[in-house]
Amino acid sequence: MGDAEVIAKQLAAGTWQQGEIRLVCTEKWQETHDVVSFRFEGTEPVKFNFKPGQFLTFVLDIKGETVYRSYTISSSPSRPYSLVVTVKRIQDGLVSNYLADTLQVGHSVIVNGPSGVFNLVDVPATQKYFFLSAGCGITPMYSMSRWLTDTQVGADIAFVHCARSPEDVIFKSSLERMAQNNQEFKLGYVLEQDAERESNIEQVASGRLNEHTLQQLVPDFKERTVFVCGPEPYMAAMKSMLDELGFNMDNFHQESFGDPALVNAKVAVDQSDSLKGFMMKIGDRMRELKSEQTILDGVEAEGLPMIAACRSGVCGACKCQVVEGEVESTSQMALTPDEIANGFVLACSTKLKSDITLKV
Repeated sequence: MGDAEVIAKQLAAGTWQQGEIRLVCTEKWQETHDVVSFRFEGTEPVKFNFKPGQFLTFVLDIKGETVYRSYTISSSPSRPYSLVVTVKRIQDGLVSNYLADTLQVGHSVIVNGPSGVFNLVDVPATQKYFFLSAGCGITPMYSMSRWLTDTQVGADIAFVHCARSPEDVIFKSSLERMAQNNQEFKLGYVLEQDAERESNIEQVASGRLNEHTLQQLVPDFKERTVFVCGPEPYMAAMKSMLDELGFNMDNFHQESFGDPALVNAKVAVDQSDSLKGFMMKIGDRMRELKSEQTILDGVEAEGLPMIAACRSGVCGACKCQVVEGEVESTSQMALTPDEIANGFVLACSTKLKSDITLKV
């Protein structure tokens, strides 16, 4: 197929903006020694419409079992004819290792999405952005930065990424090109090891990000809208540090990737009669749930279909609606204010406080 024909097909392509779709891997490359990126296109030319920072949920068949996992779209909707997903290997991680080792160019996958309210459309922001990331938490920040630099002249971005060493910085060359090409893009690294070897950018600090380093790298951080993403301990440290420094926490927004131990953990449920139970009704089905069981436990016990990609209240794939009754949730991270007002909850993070009627 010639270039002109490819361009013509792209221009005539339909738009995908929600739901299930089959994608074909057209490119695969190593970002770092333990991080790999995949480029996907539709089986037919398609224009992808999503918000920078959103994620996809992969539906995979691994050893005869259907497994769901969510990954951020690391590309930008300003480049709409393909999607890039970036995956970090996790020790003993079922899905990350399967994708890195097994998924090759030419293979196809089924995904659902896009999902997630941690994005540049749903999060109110000032005109000055501050992206803070660690590890694979860089993926939504990279998508957001690419979108801003593609669509705005002089977008005011401060971007500080924390990594183990220069070799562990994901998207390193692309980030540095963005910074070189955009005068208002201020890029900094905080490296635990070998910071002295990093000479491509001016703003490099060693050790861990602390108050002094933060003020040194981004002196005007209090004037910015902060987006944070990374492992849970990093998230907690950043939130606490900014709060203590007098940052307006109304301008603080975070996304997190669940701890793999939590993602893969089985909930221990005490089935003794001493635990008070409540009834969950779904259509014509009834099931009693003990106080330590989540709605997801009950739905799965009934054999009903429900995607549960992260099982830690992050991805939003297990969203469902409580029509009647009282519940208690430990996470509402992926829900909009309107959804919360209308009784939507995350099944993996919600327990019953009374009998309920559920709509899935």
